Amino acid sequence: MDVLKVSLTTPQEIADGVSVWEWSGAALDEGADASKWFSDYLGKPSRLVRFNAASETRPVEPEYAPGHRIMFSDMYPYMLSSQGSLDALNELLKEPIPVNRFRPNILVNGCEPFSEDLLTEIRIDKLTFQGVKLCSRCKNLVWRDSLTGGVKGNVVKVGDLVYVLKMVSSADEAAA
Repeated sequence: MDVLKVSLTTPQEIADGVSVWEWSGAALDEGADASKWFSDYLGKPSRLVRFNAASETRPVEPEYAPGHRIMFSDMYPYMLSSQGSLDALNELLKEPIPVNRFRPNILVNGCEPFSEDLLTEIRIDKLTFQGVKLCSRCKNLVWRDSLTGGVKGNVVKVGDLVYVLKMVSSADEAAA
């Protein structure tokens, strides 16, 4: 495939009827070039859309993270898993599976398998994340500073150190 370049400028076209799980609404359409690129790659008619935060909202489960919102992600804005957990799982399987089957935003290394389930607060660089709920494939996180008007443009990079600020002692204590 040729390289697809998508402008950071907000698109002007609106795509109606976009849906993710139980949510449906309007999104910003990235245009014909992006549509052709994805349609060719996937082999079926496709559109590349951007969440329209100016007109749409999609809150996370308020009992776990009141006030936080997501865009097109599944349930929570960030998901954390560990290489140790993946390695432990793959030792039990005939055919090992890659980490992309779990789709974490953040993959950590250097901890005991499944210890990420116990994390309730971590810091990566200057960003603090709150672990709010376990899911079947990883730990769900929210960026704690996002409700207090955190600085835009913060970036988590490969190789950043992860600091455990708070954790529970057992999975039974973790929010599930």
